[in-house]
Amino acid sequence: MNKKEALNSILAVVLGLIAGAILMFVIGDNAIEGYSYLFQGGLKNISRIGDTLATATPLILTGLSVGFAFKTGLFNIGAPGQMLFGGFCATIVGLTQSASMPRPILLLVMIIIGALAGAIWAFVPGLLKAKFNVNEVVSAIMMNWVCYWIVYYAIPAYFKGSTETESKNIPEIASLRTGWISDLFSGSYINIGIIISIIAVIIIAFILNKTVLGYELKAVGFNKYAAEYAGMSVNKNIIIAMMIAGGLSGLAGVAQYVGNASNIQIGVMPSQGFDGIAVSLLGANNPVGIFISAIFFGLLYSGKGFMNANTSIPPEIADTIIAIIIYFAAISAAVPIIVNKIKNRRAMSAANKAGNTGVGILPNENVNEEVTLNNDEEIDSAEKLSDTEEINDKGEK
Repeated sequence: MNKKEALNSILAVVLGLIAGAILMFVIGDNAIEGYSYLFQGGLKNISRIGDTLATATPLILTGLSVGFAFKTGLFNIGAPGQMLFGGFCATIVGLTQSASMPRPILLLVMIIIGALAGAIWAFVPGLLKAKFNVNEVVSAIMMNWVCYWIVYYAIPAYFKGSTETESKNIPEIASLRTGWISDLFSGSYINIGIIISIIAVIIIAFILNKTVLGYELKAVGFNKYAAEYAGMSVNKNIIIAMMIAGGLSGLAGVAQYVGNASNIQIGVMPSQGFDGIAVSLLGANNPVGIFISAIFFGLLYSGKGFMNANTSIPPEIADTIIAIIIYFAAISAAVPIIVNKIKNRRAMSAANKAGNTGVGILPNENVNEEVTLNNDEEIDSAEKLSDTEEINDKGEK
């Protein structure tokens, strides 16, 4: 993440907060007091900090998923479905295998199954894009709803909990919540998911910046025709990129459904999947930027309830602030593109005018013409002088 991108993100946040303050003023509330309670809600003590990090954990992973796909020229809007399917499969393992494995192995298997489930769910849009050039946005959205209805049917049929709308609670042995990390944050619901997300940030940054695979994936994203001409397998890289993105979303499902929560509720598409788009945009699709952006979003989500409890400001104000921040982030990202397009159009217009008149096509054309004219004039003067001298010589003879 370069300085310009970081400044654009910071500016978007500042403008979003200013806009939020104006909204609070319009509805007759004190913006300073509102923001005070908003940030206290996420940072007031070590327990609330832990809750903020826990809230940010699935956002980090879905943000990485969307950002990784963006880096490779793809739009992974299927993160909600991949997240839901990953969490669903991890929950099944936790409910059915908790008595047959020791806890470390069980958690490792759940994490791997969740990531594989998300990768498999993203494989379908990737394959359709690579083989048939089907827009990944359309196919990924359809896969979201396929997963939604699978979970809607399977939970009440096979894993029904105390009500029809939720699954059984996973046993403590299958939960990502661990005593030592919870005690470290004074009983917060932070869990091993935050460690998984940090490891994912490091691995994705390494893949993108330090490996041949990352270079090829970014090359395909920049220009798939040039990448293909250079000998890279475009179709293979598209599928790999979507599967890696899907695996990250699957990990987000593991962190959410067997970490932050203890069961799956049907009829709910996880909003963290869509929020990952905003997180990635604000983080400039950079792994470190996404990590920071997700923590900021987690702070807003954690603090809005506390703000609402202590003031008359509705919690929707926090959601509005997030939306405004994303608009400003999108505008700041689009400005350089618009400026470059204007410059290119002006350059093309100038080139077309030059082509019609025949002037200005070659560099220093006018200068060369002047030099040629001057040389011709000198040659003519020399010839005239020579003729005059010959006439004078004949006259003397």
